[in-house]
Amino acid sequence: LRTHQWCFILFNVLLFHVLLFGADLLEEYFLRSLPLSYTDAKTLEIRERARKLDMDPLKANLSYTASSAATCSDQEIFLLVVVCSSPENRTRRNVIRQTWGNVTDTRGYAVLTLFALGKPASVTTQLEINEESQKHRDIIEGSFIDSPQTQTQKMLMSVEWTVTFCPHARYILKTDEDMFVGIPSLAEYLLSLTQLEDIYTGRVVHQGVPDRDPESPGFVPIHQYSEEFYPDYCEGSAFVVSQDVARKVYVAAKEVPVSVPPDIFVGICAKKAGITPIHSSRFSGEKHISYNRCCYKFIFTSSNMKEDELFKDWKETSDGKDCSL
Repeated sequence: LRTHQWCFILFNVLLFHVLLFGADLLEEYFLRSLPLSYTDAKTLEIRERARKLDMDPLKANLSYTASSAATCSDQEIFLLVVVCSSPENRTRRNVIRQTWGNVTDTRGYAVLTLFALGKPASVTTQLEINEESQKHRDIIEGSFIDSPQTQTQKMLMSVEWTVTFCPHARYILKTDEDMFVGIPSLAEYLLSLTQLEDIYTGRVVHQGVPDRDPESPGFVPIHQYSEEFYPDYCEGSAFVVSQDVARKVYVAAKEVPVSVPPDIFVGICAKKAGITPIHSSRFSGEKHISYNRCCYKFIFTSSNMKEDELFKDWKETSDGKDCSL
């Protein structure tokens, strides 16, 4: 090839990488909202109530948790992972237990993975869940029937259980059961943070519009939420909050309707508590990222993962081999 042809090829390679990584950097820059000033009296009240939250009365008055064999040790958990799961998906939970959910330590910091689910409609399935819960001791089960309409209750149950029974967890990752989660890369990111409180990070959705279609499963009546747009919130397939944010969401939740979708519910609670979501493009949101070993060692999450993919991808990204620039 001649010199000008080599230059053309090199230019295209550089352009590709600028577009690939530059888009994420620009997205992250423009979606990084300015921090709120806590001058609103209600915001200050929520933050103060969260700071003084008394755990003992909470243990006796849980709103949603019917049973839980899961335990959270008194020692500090660096990262608590709460996987929202369907009662019937025992096979999927086992796959997670054998892959990324099997991480209990990263760089000397403790990691704990639990599963949150509602009650199944089938008595047989309930008996299987009881057996599974006793065997693995990692299931939090709500007193409500698990359905598309009760997912916000499941989210609130997870927050409630966390602040009540796992108050020493520094960070909480909420994720779905179809996700690949890169625990080492996420932990490294969290360890690099200089801000220690008000951490609410994920793929930020800006100016989300409420679903006003009465025929839609996600219908939100105007009397439940009257604003034209939702506040900025982290897309629900995976996001991280610090322990203080979980407490603030728990306190603010008393005034937020559970009829809104679960991720938006958390976003509304966060806004009421004066918390600004932090965008990171390393959370894939609802997108499935095409597999590449080094890419998967860098990103935090990828969605719509098949079970055989999880086994393969986890094995390859856990091989200890470094990646070049």
